[in-house]
Amino acid sequence: MTVYIDPPNWPGHGRMWSHLISDVSYDELHAFAARLGAPPRAFDGDHYDIPSDSYAEAVRLGAVEVGSKTLVHHLRTAGLRRRKRRPSA
Repeated sequence: MTVYIDPPNWPGHGRMWSHLISDVSYDELHAFAARLGAPPRAFDGDHYDIPSDSYAEAVRLGAVEVGSKTLVHHLRTAGLRRRKRRPSA
């Protein structure tokens, strides 16, 4: 059971962001995010958006640093990948 984080390469709202995922369950992910102090609103369907200033703390708490492609691979392999819904036309 592992939690993974990718580098803060994703811009938004004037900041850079990482993605935090679990390769086991959403329960594990939510528990880790709570320990990190991530608010529930940071959960985006299958991952948490983590600001760059929380990256080092996530790693200190045990998140494994991986590239973004590897992170998505772990998420898909675990069967936890959720596609975003497209707006209806």
